[in-house]
Amino acid sequence: MEDTAIEIGDDPSLLLVDDDEAFLRRLGKAMEKRGFTVEMADSVAAGKAIATARPPAYAVVDLRLTDGNGLDVVEALRERRPDSRIVVLTGYGAIATAVAAVKIGATDYLSKPADATDVTNALLANADALPPPPENPMSADRVRWEHIQRVFELCDRNVSETARRLNMHRRTLQRILAKRSPR
Repeated sequence: MEDTAIEIGDDPSLLLVDDDEAFLRRLGKAMEKRGFTVEMADSVAAGKAIATARPPAYAVVDLRLTDGNGLDVVEALRERRPDSRIVVLTGYGAIATAVAAVKIGATDYLSKPADATDVTNALLANADALPPPPENPMSADRVRWEHIQRVFELCDRNVSETARRLNMHRRTLQRILAKRSPR
């Protein structure tokens, strides 16, 4: 794959909001190497404070944060800087949350694990162009596992309720939950 230079523009400011500290640091360093001026936040409150005080030209916001929903940061940023390009990241990819994120102003939506190249391409993509297919898409087994994990979390980790909603036998679900995530 060719490495083409992508223009960041006059304002390289970038806000990263994620509660996974190791991921946040790695992505921050990688984005700085790509020419962005990075500010990091590990919560909705910190993200909204930065978005209000110094609204950046670009933002990457995790959907699920320890103190709330990352979409609150997206809304705050949209109010202060409507032209900002925002990518929403999540480990729980779902069509409903993708639609909600785009409706309130996100430019794109990426499932974790996303690397710095994926994030940069999403931030700097031409609005009319379709994004290229991912280099390493999730396997069907991984997508199924992610969906089961998401429903399990939404059911407050109640195995019986999750099994009922997924129309699955409870013991089958318990076996799936006991295994490691597929690649």
